[in-house]
Amino acid sequence: MTMERAEFWGTRRMGVALVTASAVCWSTAGLFVRLANLDVATLVVWYSMSACIGLGLVCALRLRGGLWRAILEIGWPGLVYVIIAALCATSYVLALQYTSVANVMTIYASLPLVATAVAFLWLEERVSRQFIVVGLISIAGIAITAGAAATINDAIGLIVSFLMTVTFAVMLVVSKRYANLDVLLASAIAAGLAAAVCAPFMNYGVPSLIQLTGCVLYGLLAYGLGINLALVGGRMIKSGEAGLLTMLEIVLGPIWVWLFFGEEPTIEAVVGAATALGAVTWYLSVERQPLPEPAPS
Repeated sequence: MTMERAEFWGTRRMGVALVTASAVCWSTAGLFVRLANLDVATLVVWYSMSACIGLGLVCALRLRGGLWRAILEIGWPGLVYVIIAALCATSYVLALQYTSVANVMTIYASLPLVATAVAFLWLEERVSRQFIVVGLISIAGIAITAGAAATINDAIGLIVSFLMTVTFAVMLVVSKRYANLDVLLASAIAAGLAAAVCAPFMNYGVPSLIQLTGCVLYGLLAYGLGINLALVGGRMIKSGEAGLLTMLEIVLGPIWVWLFFGEEPTIEAVVGAATALGAVTWYLSVERQPLPEPAPS
């Protein structure tokens, strides 16, 4: 294996590891939302404040005296990222207020397809035949879940879930397109923006210790660590592949709330998720095979 190929596969493996770790972190979001048990605005404010403070401290230590300068020089890509990230985080919490974690996660299975579509239109990334097959199978899995929506609330939750999925796909592509963008700093600003927007609508009573714990863990682990691992790792691999790896959340997310809160997924959600995940497993087993060495000239 040539040095270039060794470096490529090493970088790719690191990207895969980071995105996989992010999926584990982000899968706990539903658990912490249920633990907090607050209305949307109040939950968003408390967890966003936790994320903003936590990420802000990390940025302050890393940038030292250059923090304010970095904020002022974030540029229009950073502003786009901040707005999209704030919308993504808020819509996810809103979706969980209307429908189950399993339903939200199954709609989230469309992320690889959406991320690839955005990357194809914006970055002109190539799309393999295998990926097209996986995308179609994933759509079938989503259709199974969406077709079983029992109430108006479920339907609203599924629509908001798709909005969350689209915004996260844009975040992945923006972070890859603008490699110099400080995603950690931008995520901290986005959390602050989300808190400021939702503050007028929150309940100003002090939550219980358990509720605050859920908010803080959501802000630091699921949002702070989970999203940023995905964005950093996503720069090392294709946008669609990063989206596929994050689908590990589809399995873990419903498991956490089932174990701790007894929230059982519907049969349709299980079938839909299994369909999408089976396709992803096949795709990754094909795509990770090393390319053949070129014949010597």
